[in-house]
Amino acid sequence: MSRKKILVAGASGLIGRATIEHFSALDDWDVVGVSRRVPDDLTGDADLLSVDLMDRSSCDELFGGMSDVTHLAYAALFEKPGLLAGWRERDQMDTNLTMLRNLFEPLENAASGLQHVSLLQGTKAYGAHIHPVEVPARERWPRDQHENFYWLQEDFLRDCQPGKDWTWTIVRPQIVFGHAVGSPMNPIAALGVYAAICRERGEPFSYPGGPPAVMEAVDARIIARMLEWAATTPICDNEIFNVTNGDVFVWPYVWAAIANALGVDPGKPKSQFLDQEMNDFEATWDSVVAKHGLRPYGMRELVGDSFVYLDATMGTGRDRAPPPAIVSTVKARQFGFHDCIDTEDMFTYWFDRLRAMKILPPLS
Repeated sequence: MSRKKILVAGASGLIGRATIEHFSALDDWDVVGVSRRVPDDLTGDADLLSVDLMDRSSCDELFGGMSDVTHLAYAALFEKPGLLAGWRERDQMDTNLTMLRNLFEPLENAASGLQHVSLLQGTKAYGAHIHPVEVPARERWPRDQHENFYWLQEDFLRDCQPGKDWTWTIVRPQIVFGHAVGSPMNPIAALGVYAAICRERGEPFSYPGGPPAVMEAVDARIIARMLEWAATTPICDNEIFNVTNGDVFVWPYVWAAIANALGVDPGKPKSQFLDQEMNDFEATWDSVVAKHGLRPYGMRELVGDSFVYLDATMGTGRDRAPPPAIVSTVKARQFGFHDCIDTEDMFTYWFDRLRAMKILPPLS
């Protein structure tokens, strides 16, 4: 079996990290990961390189020398501070397109053996951040008519492809759970820090969100396995797939299981915007870090804008639940991808993992 080499863009993000760890464990793959900030705690046998995807000259030099890359998993993402407003702003969309172009154009010119490109999208493809979405959202639907960098990136790839030997697959995950320091959309870190601060202050880990709403999650490890499947299964060529854990969850209904996995008392619900409330407790987090000998990440360094994201996914401050944004994963199963995980088990895995990495404090 010939060796393959995958370039993973966005090595410091939730999906990029999981993808690098997954492919590094496979016998017939070589892995190179790129990101502006190289993670210092990433496991796996991979070459990790720092590059700013907005710096075209640096990209030409780096990717123009990668003649042996056979596969690309593009999971790089630019988000503005504050997160939500930027989702509808044109300059953010243009930045994400430029990043992909700066990587792909020199890479494609250099890598004559390029076989496959995987591109990440999400439920914003269905307009879930703008309007109610019919349930379940299906990949075969016509493109939702709103401005989105997903469409800019997808059209760029489609325009590049005619006459080429490489193919693409687009993956659309639901709410992603995993580990990445400083990610703007990392509920695991936000929940873990919130729980640690509650315990340090002798307060219950109260559910802070709004009314119950049915949602879907996806473990970053499942996305990584789907990316391998897409890269090595010809039936996936030039197709789009939704991906989830395979079940649904409701934040207040899963709260007791989350509290149990974090070793804290769930208490009674208490609506509060964590992005605002946690500002007063950076020193408390520093005390937790010192007491337990954790990795010396400051609270915001670890969590990024993830409190903003958690507030949004929990519907904090809402009087009624937001419209559901549920996607169908039937297509992926029909094409042969059957991976799944119980969402409560996913929470337990990631909190255990972050404790083992000395990012979150021990249970007792």
